[in-house]
Amino acid sequence: MPYAEVNDQRIYFEDSGGDGPPVILGHGFLMDHEMFAPQVAALAPTYRVITWDERGFGQTEYDGKPFSYWDSAEDCLALLAHLGVERAVVGGMSQGGFLSLRVALIAPEKVRALILLDTEAGVPDAETIAGEDAMAEVWFTAGPVDDLVNAVANLIIADEAENPRWTAKWQARDKDFLRQPFACLHGREDLTARLGEITCPALVVHGTEDNAITMDKGEALAAGLAGCAGVVKVGGAHAANLTNPVPVNEAILAFLAGLGS
Repeated sequence: MPYAEVNDQRIYFEDSGGDGPPVILGHGFLMDHEMFAPQVAALAPTYRVITWDERGFGQTEYDGKPFSYWDSAEDCLALLAHLGVERAVVGGMSQGGFLSLRVALIAPEKVRALILLDTEAGVPDAETIAGEDAMAEVWFTAGPVDDLVNAVANLIIADEAENPRWTAKWQARDKDFLRQPFACLHGREDLTARLGEITCPALVVHGTEDNAITMDKGEALAAGLAGCAGVVKVGGAHAANLTNPVPVNEAILAFLAGLGS
């Protein structure tokens, strides 16, 4: 199986290979690399598509220690180095976007462009954090019970076919697997004031029914990025790339084609 031993972690990844321009995609909270199956199918083999499991999720074996999205950004860069990729289009959905912004801040010379799907530069308001803390407390005490995981799936995915596939993954794991990833999620800082430092081309795509990160957050992100022409609005909830892949893929392919060689 494809693993990269980097930063004292064992990062699981999948690489479509080929000679096309490389694109690396990071998944959202509670998800894993499989959420990008529609994008891999649409982009490869024209592009070399790399998907990976971030710390705490999927098949990645991490050390269980506290970490930040800056650490995840370093994991992304280390994975690219492991694969011999000097420069890539870096992208992600939700928390994958959080770390992608940090990659662009840490190593702008490594980032050809950004693809930012249903994500933001800011942080949740106090009311949202309190609600998420309450849900996490139920998760850590009672476990990922049906009512809880179904509510979370409807917030993130909201698709009758996809919801059961992902809730089954969550319930198959120990209830404590989320402790460090959740601390990372709520420990992140607001990057809005630093968006002006990012000058590469950027694509921002946002689901019109996204209630996890609302459209205004996506619009603020796009407005802060000099290389972004505005938000591409598509149907779907938070994981629009998974549930409404056709318009998302069209936007990504048009953006990548516009970058040239």
